[in-house]
Amino acid sequence: MHTRRIGDVDVSAIGLGAMPMSIEGRPDEERSLATIHAALDAGVTLIDTADAYHRDADEVGHNETLIAKALASHDRGGDVLVATKGGHLRPGDGSWTLDGSPRHLKEACEASLRRLGVEAIGLYQFHRPDPRVPYAESVGAIRDLLDEGKIRMAGISNANPEQIRLAGEILGGRLVSVQNQFSPAFRSSEPELDLCDDLGIAFLPWSPLGGIARAGELGSGHAAFARIAEARGVSPQRVCLAWMLAKSPVVVPIPGASRPETIRDSLAATDLTLMPEELAELDAA
Repeated sequence: MHTRRIGDVDVSAIGLGAMPMSIEGRPDEERSLATIHAALDAGVTLIDTADAYHRDADEVGHNETLIAKALASHDRGGDVLVATKGGHLRPGDGSWTLDGSPRHLKEACEASLRRLGVEAIGLYQFHRPDPRVPYAESVGAIRDLLDEGKIRMAGISNANPEQIRLAGEILGGRLVSVQNQFSPAFRSSEPELDLCDDLGIAFLPWSPLGGIARAGELGSGHAAFARIAEARGVSPQRVCLAWMLAKSPVVVPIPGASRPETIRDSLAATDLTLMPEELAELDAA
């Protein structure tokens, strides 16, 4: 497995996005554990989660608990960097709400520590800006957690360039990751990707294949990806991830998966090298 860098840690060039295993439409636990174990067997050393990845109101942190169970039951579980997040909430009615207050973020981190069963979280990210709370105050709470040793590395998610620069200042140059939506159907985070490339900060695209409901449309809704996939004898999803990896060495996609075969196919993108003319065609698509 090829590797890339997040802070001072080498991780697999593609990580596992675990959210589909805990929200609406999730598989049973047996298949979820098999999916995580398949990712580990294939060389994954980065798993993305959040305390808000759950379905019902009384199961906050469902995804974190699932990951902890999977890692504890695999001989390579100790090699994995778990990236989790706080500041987003799900009341249980299908909606998403926000709480970026320092008090909530610190309480959320403590709860994530317990669920993951660790003394310090490998990578903790502020999930989404809360318009009711000054951004500097939210990131200041992440800085405090870093200073207290509750987290090893700090990141932010769903941030714009101004927020990335501000977070870098507040964290004293210790911002290691930005996790934003980015896919062939959602290209508006390219300025953030370019800024992360300039600053040497890892850029973690979420929903890199277009999201749970749209990942299968890559072959029908994006002609260039479908054409190159057919010519190469691989899936359009694999082409998509290879295109993304080629954009910058700071890019570490985290495609979601809930079946062993889908994460295996995604990980194979690390061995697919696209030609310059193919990359140009995909960029223009």
